[in-house]
Amino acid sequence: MEEAHSVNSPRRVLSFSKRKKQKPGFQDTDSIRSSSPFRASEVHGPKPSEVYGFVGSISTVVATVIFLIWAYVPDKLLESIGIHYYPSRYWVLAMPTYLMVSLLLALAFYIGLNFIATPPPTSLNTLFDEYSREPGEFDRGMKEGEEDRPIDPISDIDITRINDLMFNSSDAN
Repeated sequence: MEEAHSVNSPRRVLSFSKRKKQKPGFQDTDSIRSSSPFRASEVHGPKPSEVYGFVGSISTVVATVIFLIWAYVPDKLLESIGIHYYPSRYWVLAMPTYLMVSLLLALAFYIGLNFIATPPPTSLNTLFDEYSREPGEFDRGMKEGEEDRPIDPISDIDITRINDLMFNSSDAN
């Protein structure tokens, strides 16, 4: 007999009651020892994407702080701390400028490649391709008005029909 507070799902049975059901089969010693209801998920440790995101954000902040210190702290103060080798101040402006110009050129190159890959408007490839489907016909014994008629199979609408519907309205006549 099923409980009144359970939900059936194709994947598993969820129970909203406070009473726990026993799982059949083998239970490892860790699950027997830890009876805390506040256990984390069965997978131990963080996901790799979380680790990469954390390390990436921390290293971005550290690199930004180092860049800003190098850009704004005077040479005398850097040398008094013991930092004698650092790039020329020319790169303080040149590095971000080169980076922004590179990003803009990459964007323009990407847009240009898309224009090259697009067929011209007069090409039939803009209307038909390998996935185009012609409308199918029904069984000849069936009439158009019958209720038991099957649903039309999915197909493309002919361009002449679309033009007729859009530009040859019955109100204009």
